[in-house]
Amino acid sequence: MALIKSVRGFVPEIGENTFLADNATIIGDVKIGRDCSIWFNTVLRGDVNSIRIGNGVNIQDGSVLHTLYQKSTIEIGDHVSVGHNVTIHGACVKDYALIGMGATLLDHAVVGEGAIVAAGALVLSNTIIEPGTVWAGVPAKFVKKVDPEQAKELNQKIAHNYLMYSSWYKEPDSRNISE
Repeated sequence: MALIKSVRGFVPEIGENTFLADNATIIGDVKIGRDCSIWFNTVLRGDVNSIRIGNGVNIQDGSVLHTLYQKSTIEIGDHVSVGHNVTIHGACVKDYALIGMGATLLDHAVVGEGAIVAAGALVLSNTIIEPGTVWAGVPAKFVKKVDPEQAKELNQKIAHNYLMYSSWYKEPDSRNISE
């Protein structure tokens, strides 16, 4: 069962039909929308400031979300996919964006609607990524524009796939075999 912990009077709020992996950690001022999935070894640490996650979001294995005390917050829109081992620290990610595996988003960065941050990219503090663009590298730089409808379709497919994957863990054959 996921670790859900209140801190400083803040109790995490988890939306309807949201999957929390057994070892996910949700702490403090965190609000998660409906139809989301928070995967194994993921940490949403809302102890020093707020984390807000929209509907249909998947935050994949090993990701860490945190903020700066009284200085930055995390806002994630709807149908966002956050790849494995991503670090988001006080950034804003708009609807239908895709954050690739191992990427890092720093404080006050904004990832526009339908934008794609490539795997391994480092998005520096205060970077504004325009909607419908691809950014890659260390530090992340503009690569190209993408068709916003294609990006939206791709990310909706990923988000829906992750909702399907999470449903597998509700089935009887997904029990802990050490039981």
